[in-house]
Amino acid sequence: MPSTLPPAPFGRMLTAMVTPFAADGSLDLDQAQRLATHLVDHGHDGLVVLGTTGESPTVTDSEAARLLAAVVEAVGDRASVVAGVGTNATEHTLELAAQAEKVDVDALLVVTPYYNRPPQKGLVAHFTAVADATGLPVMLYDIPARTGTKIGAETFARVAAHDRIVAVKDATGDLVGGSWVMEHTGLAYYSGDDAMNLAWLTHGAAGLVSVVGHVAGDDYAAMIRAVDTGDLLAARAIQRRLLPAVDAIMNRTQGAIMTKAALQLQGVLVERTVRLPLVEATTAQIDELRADLAAAGLLEDSTA
Repeated sequence: MPSTLPPAPFGRMLTAMVTPFAADGSLDLDQAQRLATHLVDHGHDGLVVLGTTGESPTVTDSEAARLLAAVVEAVGDRASVVAGVGTNATEHTLELAAQAEKVDVDALLVVTPYYNRPPQKGLVAHFTAVADATGLPVMLYDIPARTGTKIGAETFARVAAHDRIVAVKDATGDLVGGSWVMEHTGLAYYSGDDAMNLAWLTHGAAGLVSVVGHVAGDDYAAMIRAVDTGDLLAARAIQRRLLPAVDAIMNRTQGAIMTKAALQLQGVLVERTVRLPLVEATTAQIDELRADLAAAGLLEDSTA
């Protein structure tokens, strides 16, 4: 049966990977490589490294280079590695983009500059400068709840003319606006909000950049295949089954905190260490998380 989903430049199932830290807060590259391998072994076509879930604001530039190189070494021959390089300073973003290109990542994720809230003209200049700086394809990340600025439809139309700006990670929840952009620009859309995964796929998205995919990669890959073959009943059943996990990881506190706790419960991560200003999940939060992962079919024993 022909594919019903549009072309996906970086694969269909991607996860915004957490950055593993040792108990003392130092970067744990061995654990990062094990996690990357685990994810690719469980349904992932690609990994987004050093996005918000990767705690990029607290990772130094030198740590970023080492982490990207480690992930590329571990899985770069089997999956796309997309490097998060976006900051709210264009020159710094260009430096991170050049650094990422040197370690052979496949693409760049560039978030809307945050806090300084640039006008749309500034967004066009920023995104174009990054796309001009390397030979790598670019995925834009639209998440106004964090950045304070939504990328306008006309801005998408303007930057889509650049050969290397090819995709969007969307966390706006604006299905109508995103559908317009897809129709008029040809940009590949990726759902960046797990609660909206099925909705985006049925509206023409190419794939997912998930957080819950850390613990449900195989399930989301199956959901994508179901949509691609027109089996919406099966896709909807998967989405509904995973709702307790989505709620537990995305709504209780910051996503990286709960994701690391969930991976520890699954036996994938040894430590659930996060860097300040994030703090580790509480005992009560972990108890709730354990029950919700079990309800979603992601833990064999809710009392383990």
